[in-house]
Amino acid sequence: MKRIIRTALLMSIGLTGTQCSTSQPTGAAQQSNATATVAMSQSDQEMKRFVDELLSKMTLDEKIGQLNLVSVGFDVTGPVVSENVDENIRKGNVGGVFNTYTPIAARKLQEFAVNNTRLKIPLLFGYDVIHGHRTIFPIPLGLSTSWDMEAIERSARIAADEATADGLNWVFSPMVDIARDARWGRISEGAGEDPYLGSEVARAMVRGYQGDDMTKANTVMACVKHFALYGAAEAGRDYNTVDMSMNRMFNEYMAPYKAALDAGAGSVMTSFNEINGVPATGNKWLMTDLLRKQWGFDGFVVTDYTAINEMMAHGVGNEAQVGALALKAGVDMDMVGEVFLKNLKQSVADGTVTEEEINIATRRILEAKYKLGLFEDPYRYADEARAKSTLMKPEYRQAAREIARKSMVLLKNEKQVLPLKKTGSIALIGPLAKNQRDLIGNWSGAGDWKQAVSLEQGIKNVAGNGIKINYAKGANLTDDEQMIQRLNAHGGNLELDKRSSEQMIAEAVKTAQSSDVIVAVVGEAQGMTGEAASRADITLPGQQRELLKALKKTGKPMVLVLMNGRPLALNWEDENADAILEAWFAGTEAGNAIADVLFGAYNPSGKLTASFPQVVGQVPIYYNHKNTGRPFGGELLDKYKSRYMDVTNEPLYPFGYGLSYTSFNYSAPKLSKSSITANENLTVTVNVRNTGNYDGEEVVQLYVQDVVGSITRPVKELKGFEKINLKKGESKTVTFTITPEDLKFFNNELQRVLEPGEFKVYVGTNSRDVQEASFTVTQ
Repeated sequence: MKRIIRTALLMSIGLTGTQCSTSQPTGAAQQSNATATVAMSQSDQEMKRFVDELLSKMTLDEKIGQLNLVSVGFDVTGPVVSENVDENIRKGNVGGVFNTYTPIAARKLQEFAVNNTRLKIPLLFGYDVIHGHRTIFPIPLGLSTSWDMEAIERSARIAADEATADGLNWVFSPMVDIARDARWGRISEGAGEDPYLGSEVARAMVRGYQGDDMTKANTVMACVKHFALYGAAEAGRDYNTVDMSMNRMFNEYMAPYKAALDAGAGSVMTSFNEINGVPATGNKWLMTDLLRKQWGFDGFVVTDYTAINEMMAHGVGNEAQVGALALKAGVDMDMVGEVFLKNLKQSVADGTVTEEEINIATRRILEAKYKLGLFEDPYRYADEARAKSTLMKPEYRQAAREIARKSMVLLKNEKQVLPLKKTGSIALIGPLAKNQRDLIGNWSGAGDWKQAVSLEQGIKNVAGNGIKINYAKGANLTDDEQMIQRLNAHGGNLELDKRSSEQMIAEAVKTAQSSDVIVAVVGEAQGMTGEAASRADITLPGQQRELLKALKKTGKPMVLVLMNGRPLALNWEDENADAILEAWFAGTEAGNAIADVLFGAYNPSGKLTASFPQVVGQVPIYYNHKNTGRPFGGELLDKYKSRYMDVTNEPLYPFGYGLSYTSFNYSAPKLSKSSITANENLTVTVNVRNTGNYDGEEVVQLYVQDVVGSITRPVKELKGFEKINLKKGESKTVTFTITPEDLKFFNNELQRVLEPGEFKVYVGTNSRDVQEASFTVTQ
């Protein structure tokens, strides 16, 4: 076993150098409050003086009121105030509202709060701005497959500009949960399975939302969610239990949360799951020991929707008890449940909580409002003129189109079927070919699906009059009437075709036979992913595969365009389609962006950030797994190994995978040294040449393996990537620098360590297709 190299006596639990004691294996050791010895900035001093003075004037009821977040819906003329909300606002019993937007609606509520409360404290206005506000971008999983941090940051910047023009100042985004189970519906909301890439995306999103000054009228406060580990829900079932070791927690799941906080995120949202047997919303180790004392977070924590109330179902107490548990754990704001509002005053009287604990939480809410400039101008985010000039302006739609193109992943392209020619005829077939409703995806908030560009319209826009489009629906998205009822209860807008499946397929076959090429647009309804949308069967729903089988028999070239919010099991499709383009739910400009890719106006460059399984029985499946004591080497008759009897262990499409209309050749990676010390950097260079017939972009990926460790280490881990643009015939040398920090991991004492020994470097076009080199780290 290697000897441990310590970078300091106190090692970091915080992924980027935040120091803590290493004497406790849980990582819950108290650290000295170093910030107390650091002089406060002048602005921080001014904020403290302001909040101190305001707190001194507040009654206990008013302090508790600031911890209450309510949901207020609205219609076209303004807010419809829910029962008792107006009275609670008047009493100062509401700290913020969500689900209200537009400058008219927001101003009406803000005026009500400022003009009718004793201390005139303004409200926060929050909303689920997940992948755009009015102009909708690809779902976050799709954004991540662009591997383009500038584009991702730009999408958040535009979302912030639109949201603030629409009366909002706080967004419940980014979701940074690592997810490795495609059954989980909320995999669509994050950046996939890898903590390194997830951290890069988290930073980009926070920068885009918050900019460099949250008092500016076009920036919002970000809310990192869901803290923590929500993406590891057992069986991929939403809201389910999460249980994992501490070293896995910190090595594989925590990094993106910490990255978002290091980027300055102003708020954090709790998760619904439990951690170490304690629900996250009442978990003091998570919310205080880790988040605040060890990571130094000084913003505020809000629960997810009724998460405090739901701790009763977890079995940790009655309403008053779970309210006290949440407050003492470090939760500051109660979303919708009103447990704090109903119980905290009595809990103070009973001695269960102290007024000082309430003061701390109230201070954090008031500081957030101060940082947003609301005390200076409560109506900063309620400007009707700005809304008219900002929402869905042409340059934002153009940006949505450009970013959507970058998100698309070419999974297969036999005999260069793509790009299509702008002549002849296309059989445009499938339930999503003319669809607009599903294109903006789940969690599209204030987006108007009627503004979305269908693929049919996009083809007309891009290909022009030189091509004939022959359309047939071919199949319903699903034929399950209970599923349709469930989806339509939440805005699904699904309708069963009156024809039978046989009639629809027959029409589609006839359409295909009279056309030159088939473009089959298949996938999921938008409501089949997202919150409370887990699926046990992740193949194409309904009769869509039967439709494809019938189309295959025509012998015509068949291009699949997939619209979905999760990795799907596509074994049959991969074997039988000539080309497959993963388009995700691509947003407002989906149809134009997809058509740009299909006809070669843009060469696809997306790379998967979540592995696609061959069959659902393989999930959870991810590239950075560990070896077992009996790894399977591929021998058919090798029985006593870690393997399936009916399918290989490998994914259908691995992490980092994505094709291009051109081809790229990689040289073997070269290392600056074969041996380094624990304080040295290592340089890795590789030459990449565009050997095809198109200009194109390539994501060059760097992985590292720690061959022997004091705890078992993954077979490889992403440690760097660079997206490059090469003209045909052009080559470029890409250089990566591996730092000592890149080689560290958390051991079982939660010390972040670099251990000497052998390491492997892998460079390539995806996590599977790589070339390797080796080096050692010496004491």
